[in-house]
Amino acid sequence: MTASQLLELEPALNRFAAFFSECFQSDQSASHFSTYLRGLLSDLPRKSIEPIALFAGTPPRTLQQFLKHHAWDAAVNRDRLHERIALSLDAISDDLGTVALLDETSVVKKGIKTPGVQRQYLGCIGKIENGIVTVHLGVSRGSFKCLIDSDLFLPQSWSNDRPRCREAGIPDELVHRTKCQMALDQLDRAALNDLKFDWLTFDEGYGMSPGFLMALTARKQKFVAEVPRTFRCLAMRRDGRRPEGRISTRTAETVVRGSSVFLSQEWQVLRLKRKAMEDQVWRVKAARVWLRNGERVATDGYWLIWACNDGTGEEKFFVSNGKSEEKVEHLMRVAFRRAEVEHAFRICKQELGFGHFEGQNYEAMMRHQMICLSAMAFAAETTQRLRGEKPIGDG
Repeated sequence: MTASQLLELEPALNRFAAFFSECFQSDQSASHFSTYLRGLLSDLPRKSIEPIALFAGTPPRTLQQFLKHHAWDAAVNRDRLHERIALSLDAISDDLGTVALLDETSVVKKGIKTPGVQRQYLGCIGKIENGIVTVHLGVSRGSFKCLIDSDLFLPQSWSNDRPRCREAGIPDELVHRTKCQMALDQLDRAALNDLKFDWLTFDEGYGMSPGFLMALTARKQKFVAEVPRTFRCLAMRRDGRRPEGRISTRTAETVVRGSSVFLSQEWQVLRLKRKAMEDQVWRVKAARVWLRNGERVATDGYWLIWACNDGTGEEKFFVSNGKSEEKVEHLMRVAFRRAEVEHAFRICKQELGFGHFEGQNYEAMMRHQMICLSAMAFAAETTQRLRGEKPIGDG
């Protein structure tokens, strides 16, 4: 936003910043939060501490102290953000309901001091390079989209080196977790803040784990997951009975090409609308399957969806724990809502300075990320209001 646009939105921005005042133990810290928020929303080309401070006429050292040493709780900031998002979602209609979006993003970093940095696969450049990876939960309802949680992926090499972690300000209780474990923790935090999701969708990086899918079902969280063609499952018998004893699973690709349930089906043609591009046309078949995680066979049946796009030659596989009577078109619309998280990442990184943090302290990094997510919430909320949809009162 330009300086004139920020000035025009000053009253709304002041009310928004005040919503988070209980995160801070002093008015001075709350004022710095507001300053930092404005810097992230501005049109500065670089949104690290020094440019933001100079933009606001504040000594850079002051904002450095605010991020690293002031007494305030980024976890409370996240909880208040969840409450704010819930208020926005309540006023928006969408026949899919509220769709949660799970994904990760990455930032290239130089050196060895940034918390969590190492040579690892970075999706932002599509190869192994030196950088950090963060796992995120987002939300989409109607035209509203926003990221609502963020965690740093701590590689095993860091987790095993506690002196290095302490030097970077990483608490002793924070250890290496798989990305699926991190995702479950984020969903649990949202649930504690009464932020409920009608659906969750994610890519095959998470969908490849049957244990993760079963954990979501145990939490009664409905999902549609993209899975690799090598994902293993067992076609359900026509009587729907659960198999007894040890069962031999097959890949999703083998099931859809060899199961009589799939072979006997006619293709269902679905046209999925997109806002700024041509509609997508997919041919789809779906049937119920069983999942197995090690020796454990799921007690619930799942959908296996086979989707083909003749225009692009793409072939995709999805698994969902939606009810047996759920329409396949509905499940596919949920699955393709995942594109919203990529849009959210672009906004957060290109417009709000998510990857511009320059520092070696874990607490400061996570505070920067949470303020970025707060700034994104304000932008999403303001966009809805200016469209006339008014997700919350505008005063």
